[in-house]
Amino acid sequence: MLPISQVTMEVSGLPLELWRLILAYLRLPDLGRCSLVCKAWYELILSLDSTRWRQLCLRCIECRHPNWPNQPDVEPRSWREAFKQHYLAAKTWTKNAQEFESSTCLYLFRRRKDRRVLYVGPGCEFDNLGSALTSANIYDKIVLFPGIYEEQGEIILNVPVEIMGQGKLGDVALLVCVDQHCATTRLCNLVFMPVWFSPVMYKVSSGHVQFDNCNFENGQLQIHAPGTCQVKFCTFNQATISLHNVALSVLENCEFVGSEIASVTVEGYPSSDRNWAYKHLMGLIKSSSAFSITQDPAPFNPSNQETLGHLPTGNLRTCEIVIGENQSNFLPTSKTPQASEKDFQENEINKDLCSTRDGKGIAHDTYSNDSGQSSSNENEPEDQYKFSHKAPSLSHTLVRPLPRRPQTTRSSNLQKSLELKTLHQELQRDSKAQSLANSLQGCLIRKCLFRDGKGGVFIYSQGRAKMEGNIFRDLVYAVRCVQNSKIIMLKNDIYHCKTSGIFLRLEAGGLIADNNIYSNSEAGVDIRKGANPFILCNKIHSGLRSGIVVLGNGKGIIRSNQIYGNKEAGIYILYKGNPIVSGNHIFQGLAAGIAVNENGRGQIIENVIRENHWGGADIRRGGDPILRSNLICFGYSDGVVVGEQGKGLIEGNTIYGNKGCGMWIMSSSLPHITSNHIAHNSIYGVAVFCQKDDANNYLSRQGSNENFNDEGEASSWENDRDGEEDQFSSRQPISVALIESNNIDHNGAAGLYVKSNEALNVIANVIHANKESGLTILQSTQLTRIANNSISYNHLGGVLVESECRVELRGNGIHNNRGPGVSSKGDGTILENDIIGNRGCGLQLLQAANMKITKNRIHSFRDYGIVMLDHVKGLVQENMIFQGKTKKTILQQVSNLEDCLVENNNFLAFKKFDDPWKLENPPARPHIEEARRSISVSHNSQKVVNMTSRIATRVEGRCPNSRSIFCTIL
Repeated sequence: MLPISQVTMEVSGLPLELWRLILAYLRLPDLGRCSLVCKAWYELILSLDSTRWRQLCLRCIECRHPNWPNQPDVEPRSWREAFKQHYLAAKTWTKNAQEFESSTCLYLFRRRKDRRVLYVGPGCEFDNLGSALTSANIYDKIVLFPGIYEEQGEIILNVPVEIMGQGKLGDVALLVCVDQHCATTRLCNLVFMPVWFSPVMYKVSSGHVQFDNCNFENGQLQIHAPGTCQVKFCTFNQATISLHNVALSVLENCEFVGSEIASVTVEGYPSSDRNWAYKHLMGLIKSSSAFSITQDPAPFNPSNQETLGHLPTGNLRTCEIVIGENQSNFLPTSKTPQASEKDFQENEINKDLCSTRDGKGIAHDTYSNDSGQSSSNENEPEDQYKFSHKAPSLSHTLVRPLPRRPQTTRSSNLQKSLELKTLHQELQRDSKAQSLANSLQGCLIRKCLFRDGKGGVFIYSQGRAKMEGNIFRDLVYAVRCVQNSKIIMLKNDIYHCKTSGIFLRLEAGGLIADNNIYSNSEAGVDIRKGANPFILCNKIHSGLRSGIVVLGNGKGIIRSNQIYGNKEAGIYILYKGNPIVSGNHIFQGLAAGIAVNENGRGQIIENVIRENHWGGADIRRGGDPILRSNLICFGYSDGVVVGEQGKGLIEGNTIYGNKGCGMWIMSSSLPHITSNHIAHNSIYGVAVFCQKDDANNYLSRQGSNENFNDEGEASSWENDRDGEEDQFSSRQPISVALIESNNIDHNGAAGLYVKSNEALNVIANVIHANKESGLTILQSTQLTRIANNSISYNHLGGVLVESECRVELRGNGIHNNRGPGVSSKGDGTILENDIIGNRGCGLQLLQAANMKITKNRIHSFRDYGIVMLDHVKGLVQENMIFQGKTKKTILQQVSNLEDCLVENNNFLAFKKFDDPWKLENPPARPHIEEARRSISVSHNSQKVVNMTSRIATRVEGRCPNSRSIFCTIL
């Protein structure tokens, strides 16, 4: 192929600009002939794309700008290609597949090129359209001169003809009611208005009709199977089009304005009885497709705000989450709510924040020696007093701590899995979604504009519709899909709807992918009554309520979406809604990231939930989801909130850097919290409070005013809840809230703070390096069972039990805390624990404590092994007490010695030259396998006490009042 410079030389050497000026006078057939001269002339004709081809395209009265109405200022890729598509589409209506086998000459006569042109208008051969149609033969062309043509009766169209208006669009107006009975018809450059006796302007029952560059005013188009239609570059002003069981129809580059009902209605399953135009429409659609689902665009970068669309206003923190990169932790680009950059450098450089458990034990060798928390001064030779740690429990020898482990392969894989996937990747992993994306049935609506009306598209009674590249704005709703219908929505913009953008009801489904859904008055997507769509790779943001609502037994697969900046929950699940929510980025919401309420369910897996103003995940009032392997970080409030009557399995999540607590658990809730990493939150790692939330206040803020009742529908959601009874078969029921196998470290206050009158099981956790006590128990009249935990390096004591509390401490390793290992003013049992190497006394009993202390190993560096003061009661027997550096053993200061029995304890004095102490028989605690065996027993060992009164609390430490930082809803 020759360059342009050589082309101009071979065509007589004239400048290219001069050739373009000359060729601008040629008609289309002459340009075709010139392109056949030689390669040089062919290249010359192609080079006229922005000049002559542009002129031909824009001057054609059969079409408008190729990107009208959505992007009329955007140039097409090729004006020549756009003109070619217009030309081919204009001929589609004549490609009748019916063959006349009896006579070839009849077939040629039917397609003869010298077809007649009939002129209608003042001074012409025909005065009205009816008389011209009476005289027309097949494929004749009827030209209407400017004017208004009104027909008093219905026109029956029996002959295939082409009807075209002369002049500009709007010069020719038809007040008609046309019923087409012929195989094909084309209408162009006309304005249609309804007659006085019928709102139907045009009706097709069997054949094919093509509308090009027409306006429809205040009336209806009706297409019935096996009829088909192709509508291009048309305007529907307060007009609608209804499709009934149509196998295939095409609406392209149309504008729908001001409709009082849905602008496009698709009813019924596509008919298998197809007319001749079906295969030609299918071929035309495939050849002119403007969208490719096989492209793999650049991945989403949260730090690039241009990719976020319309961000919410306000002073929002922008912490970049690095996901999929080769580094060992998540480091924000700005200061987090809790930890400064210096804190990260000191504590997090080599830490694995996203490590998950393999089910065999709790790996906590990483936390063996927290910086700045040594149990002795640097100048004191106390190596022989150090009890180091080795997974799954304390080590057997007194040696230096092991070095911190490097980043694991599992952490790298988890970081990679949290990266936002593209639509191409999602379709590759799911054959069903890919099949939906490639399917085409019913109605194709492409590059259209729906505005300033009630509804955009309504699909019902098993209807099928596909929408690509459309704009829906300033409507009551954009799309409503009900009654086993299917929709496919790709690359549409949906915004400023007065209710929700997309409604799915009554077993509806389909694919909603790569759309931009924002600034709607209610939910971006509303799923209920058994609807089950795929929602993939959309941007759903800046809504005045929730991003996605799933309720009333609604389902759905919600993956790889960006959901941000909504005023209420990013995803709101209630009334037995049961979606699968995975791989989404839910961030910068003005309320909760994900809210599960009113018996909502769902599987919430591997999402990034960050920088939300309320809880990252909020579960209450019967909500029972699976919350697994999510990154919940940098929230302005708590990471996870389990409100009154909340349930659910909360497993394997990284809850990190939230300004409130890592987890906030309320009364009468039964969560199963296991294998989570809860770190660097500003207040408590986990807080359990005896306080009922204000449900009315919560619902008014979270979305109770959302339009959960459709127009004319009953509000009895209780009836819907009786329908489907899906159960999570892999989950073991519990009767006591269970906190099991978690890493709770480096939080701003206590690692676990309990101020509740309900039973609680705390089993096999690593509670490490928190800014206050590892575990604090207050107002706990029901038994709190603390078993097989590793509680170490906390800034105050290991375990603090206040008066009138009931606890059972069994099999724990409590070591290297800056205060007492255990300080108790309450009642209970301390059995078979290793309380080793704490800076304060090993075990401290105060006031009216009544404890049974048996078979523990206790050691303190500088203080007594056991201290008993005031009026303590109980039993201290069969304990092994190691002597500290000050050679103190045990101090008894009780008013009545008979109330406290001390017997059969073993005191080991320290000798400088003796061998180091070893924790051998039994091995150092906690014993993880033993803990796991006991968990199944503890599930049904206690019953939850129902709370009937609101108990005011005063949060200690850094929580200044009786409420969570989760605003006023608690």
